[in-house]
Amino acid sequence: MILDEFDKNRKAVINPEDFHSPTEDFPKTCVSFFSKSVMEEFVKQFKPQVIGHVSNATMKFDIYKVMVGDIAVAVTQAPVGAPAAVANMEELISMGIENFVHVGCCGCLKNDIEDYSIIIPTAAIRDEGTSYHYAPPADIVELDKKCVDIIEFVVKNLDFHYVKGITWTTDAIFRETRDKVDRRKQQGAITVDMECSALAVLAKFRKVNFAQVFYAADNLGNEEYDPRSLIGGDIDKKSIVIPIGIKCAVELYRLTK
Repeated sequence: MILDEFDKNRKAVINPEDFHSPTEDFPKTCVSFFSKSVMEEFVKQFKPQVIGHVSNATMKFDIYKVMVGDIAVAVTQAPVGAPAAVANMEELISMGIENFVHVGCCGCLKNDIEDYSIIIPTAAIRDEGTSYHYAPPADIVELDKKCVDIIEFVVKNLDFHYVKGITWTTDAIFRETRDKVDRRKQQGAITVDMECSALAVLAKFRKVNFAQVFYAADNLGNEEYDPRSLIGGDIDKKSIVIPIGIKCAVELYRLTK
């Protein structure tokens, strides 16, 4: 099977350092928001400085810088889907970033997780293809406990209610069948997303720090699908993740200094 062909050779034919190199005084810590509307709200609130960009054939992603005290934090938008999100993070690593906090919405597999709730993933089911190019086959990747603990510390201190648990990362949003949902729930998954397991495996491969924060969107826990805030939604409720992401990035930076 092709997904069993993990090659441990760290040098590829095309490498991110072929396109980028570390920049002097570039932030070491980055927050990536998946939502375009959340990213636009961040820019509106902070009016930040643009310090660079990464791009693919679809679009360019500006990299902004904000100062939190004397700590520089890079902020950018992440593309949806494991392959694009991993490629984006690879380029950011080659530019000198060592600590990553990714913030995005997820689907819920439990009915008691309310819309817009904060979820902290502790592990991810690798039901995507990208991570198998960065690590041998395995069903689950554990997220770095020190990074999970930082997210929990920040969310607690901001006095937000949250839940922790396993997420199911899949490439195929329109192939989340009822049988698959039930199987993933039996494996302990409480949410479903499209990037977390691949980003976590990439971070282990490149030896950088990675943490993920979700806010709840659609509900797949009932027989009848409920999109809730997946499409549109209340930007004021979604934007609570902006200070969470930035504060998590700051604490992650402090931990690694």
